[in-house]
Amino acid sequence: MSSTQAMPARTAEVSRKTAETDISVAINLDGTGVSRLESGIGFLDHMLEQIARHGLIDMDIRCQGDLHIDGHHTVEDIGITFGQAVARAVGDKKGLRRYGHAYVPLDEALSRVVIDLSGRPGLTFEVPFTAAMIGQLDTQLVYEFFQGFVNHAGATVHVDNLRGINAHHQCETVFKAFGRALRMALEHDDRSAGMIPSTKGSL
Repeated sequence: MSSTQAMPARTAEVSRKTAETDISVAINLDGTGVSRLESGIGFLDHMLEQIARHGLIDMDIRCQGDLHIDGHHTVEDIGITFGQAVARAVGDKKGLRRYGHAYVPLDEALSRVVIDLSGRPGLTFEVPFTAAMIGQLDTQLVYEFFQGFVNHAGATVHVDNLRGINAHHQCETVFKAFGRALRMALEHDDRSAGMIPSTKGSL
């Protein structure tokens, strides 16, 4: 039996309720990419679906947010809660690849995402969106989603849109690349089974 087969299920459920949002997140890091998404922002659901499908993460995210104000609290808080769920599900990180990267094109757009499950939150985000809104999603809030994620997952993430004209394409390549990079970082490495992937001995 390989170390991958012997690993316990990496799942988590997290709820977060404030005066601004009421969120529940359930994930399985070793899933098949099945998702149920109800954020109240259609294009955000479409982007979260990209993470699930391309990251092979089963994901159930429900949010009741103060969308009568705007989407800021909803988008940021979903990033926070998703980050908390990933941190909980990943466990002690023994045998993880730790690092992941991906380039994803969509027509004229191309994005790169690099991830380190380092335990240290950090975000570098260079995405020059060509439109302020995509459907009901304010493109400024994409940064807030990833900032919320890195702060609570304890991850370093570099996001670069290398080229793109259509804002929908720019955003979709970012989320697809994030899903693929996260999938790689979360994979088990049989050669380092049982070992923390750090010379410090902890992450």
